[in-house]
Amino acid sequence: MAAICVFCASSRTLDQRWLDLAAETGAELARRGHTLVSGGGCVGMMGALVDGARAAGGRTVGVIPQALVDLEVADLASDELLVTDGMASRKTVMIEKSDAFLTLPGGLGTLDELFEVWTTATLAMHAKPMVLVDTDGFYRPLLDWLGTITDQTFLKPAGLDLLAVTPTVATAIDALEARLP
Repeated sequence: MAAICVFCASSRTLDQRWLDLAAETGAELARRGHTLVSGGGCVGMMGALVDGARAAGGRTVGVIPQALVDLEVADLASDELLVTDGMASRKTVMIEKSDAFLTLPGGLGTLDELFEVWTTATLAMHAKPMVLVDTDGFYRPLLDWLGTITDQTFLKPAGLDLLAVTPTVATAIDALEARLP
């Protein structure tokens, strides 16, 4: 099947429901036969994500900068752990190694990764599907703002349409699978 990159939070202070969502995502990707590509961390939602995938028999590929390996937050149980020299090269490798992208709730790092793959898609640097999981309206304020900048022509409607938005993990994976070549 496909290599699906998942962007999500690595914070250690999240509510359990976000960790459960990440674990569910990893498990569902594995059940459907996909390889999980992640940011290579073992903490927060990222850790729950890879644990969920492995518990369901899935293959995991982690991509992590050396600085985070040095902080001892690397997912050393990854089937493949790729260490980069920084955050920018991490995103480049994640894009190269992935066939599609799924974004769960997260903070600045998650948004940085989402906008990197989205921007490069709008520039036709790749045509890989992207889905945002808007659980409980987590991303609603961002989506409203994106609608506003589209209305003001800062973002073309075709660019906005590159990102599918779904409320659940199952519908997100369905949407990715429907858009894979």
